[in-house]
Amino acid sequence: ATTLDEYRKYIESDAALERRFQPILVEEPSIEETIDILKGVRSRYEDHHKLVITDEAIHAAAHLAARYVPDRFMPDKAIDLIDEAGSRVRMYKAPYAANLRETFMNLKKLQKEKEQALDTQRFDDAIDLRYREVELEARLSELREGWNEAANQPKVTADDIAEVVAMWTGVPVSRIAGGERERLLEMERVMHQRIIGQEEPIRAIAKAVRRARAGLKDPKRPIGSFMFLGPTGVGKTLLAKTLAEFMFGSEDALIKLDMSEFMERHNVSRLVGAPPGYVGYEEGGQLTEAVRRRPYSVVLLDEIEKAHPEAFNMLLQIMEDGYLSDAKGRRVDFRNTLLLMTSNIGAKLIQGSKGLGFAITQEDEEKRESEYETMKAKVMDALKKTFRPEFINRLDGIMVFRSLSREEIAQIVELELRPLRMQMAEQEMKLMLTEAARLAIADAGYDPEYGARPLRRVIQNQIQDPLSEGMLSERYVPGDTITVDYRETDTGDEGKKGKEFVLDVTDHREVEVKNPEADELEALLQ
Repeated sequence: ATTLDEYRKYIESDAALERRFQPILVEEPSIEETIDILKGVRSRYEDHHKLVITDEAIHAAAHLAARYVPDRFMPDKAIDLIDEAGSRVRMYKAPYAANLRETFMNLKKLQKEKEQALDTQRFDDAIDLRYREVELEARLSELREGWNEAANQPKVTADDIAEVVAMWTGVPVSRIAGGERERLLEMERVMHQRIIGQEEPIRAIAKAVRRARAGLKDPKRPIGSFMFLGPTGVGKTLLAKTLAEFMFGSEDALIKLDMSEFMERHNVSRLVGAPPGYVGYEEGGQLTEAVRRRPYSVVLLDEIEKAHPEAFNMLLQIMEDGYLSDAKGRRVDFRNTLLLMTSNIGAKLIQGSKGLGFAITQEDEEKRESEYETMKAKVMDALKKTFRPEFINRLDGIMVFRSLSREEIAQIVELELRPLRMQMAEQEMKLMLTEAARLAIADAGYDPEYGARPLRRVIQNQIQDPLSEGMLSERYVPGDTITVDYRETDTGDEGKKGKEFVLDVTDHREVEVKNPEADELEALLQ
């Protein structure tokens, strides 16, 4: 019984036993105290792993453990970092380690072949294999001697500590070690490689992330809490996925919950887990269990306005205190999460604020900006009527997404075609798109109600389907460049013409070049 809970359960409940002990509370050491402790135990781990643990590794272990392993305590988690890093360095990075491992595997393989030769009575082969086995055993012995030489002792560095932290938390090592400053300063540019438009939300979130990384955010709150407002298909969910990949290295770091599933009061308990005695108690909460397993993540709560008011009480605690207790009493840390909420409040107002298309003048730009500000004010009024003031005040930002303009839709066409072009490149084909085709796809793929979502369907029907038929019929073969155009063609209806998508192919294989004058001379001779 070493923790307070264990003391209360096993000792304090027995008065006769309790009075025979004097409790001494041991507080968790600070980072500086942990560094001193690590220096004190360093020699033991150096002797055990036969390596050198540098001072930078000790400092990195203390600071990274405090920052990235919130569910354990000092100095235990820092010591485990040192221990595991030493084991990894000894196994994978020490001199002779690679050759030793390879020689050992070759020896095992050879011994297996020798046993098979003996079983099948191939004694001559078995003798040859035995000679080779003796040679490998001698080589293995030499490598083991080199392995144990003090001169070959490897060093544990801060990078080795960062690799172990990456294994524990799922955050890529490059996000913890160097290079992070440059990435954060270019965050807007990187995000815009996948997201067209929506300057304000991206800029606001980038500032929040930079504050957190610089250590200037409130240490008790999440990295940021944002509300996304806007119609469907303008990039709200894509922004969340892009953030998860940028910050934590994978879109799998996105935890998405549809809050329309928590409209009833009894369903809200599923967020933190069912109470004791109820079905599902052992399963844990949908929200708390997901964050416990992946504490470094982007949490996306979709259609937040549909949730029961009881759910907002939980969100208030997360946004203010940075943690939430599940049904089993475990404290789940949300301080390393980015909390995003989406809502369709005011979607009709936003849809009415349409882009002005191509080649807009300065006056048109000013007019559109004025309309956006007016629409934004109306949306904020609608928001205040729906959510409580204490909830709105705890948000770091309320982002009103703009409706996509025609030019932005045309840019999204290029993004949507990128995977298709990569697939065709694997088959040694190129896909080109004329400006007329790009604009035609943008016009056909944009719907004021559904945003850019219909684009994929238009690309599938007008480009992918004809391409697949042509490839199966060998009309398009490796080496071809297929150009998609949008032009007038005969419709087949009494000579009428209409515009449609046309796929032209340029064959890069050797073709016969005809000479009209030679053909004419040949005809006369005949």
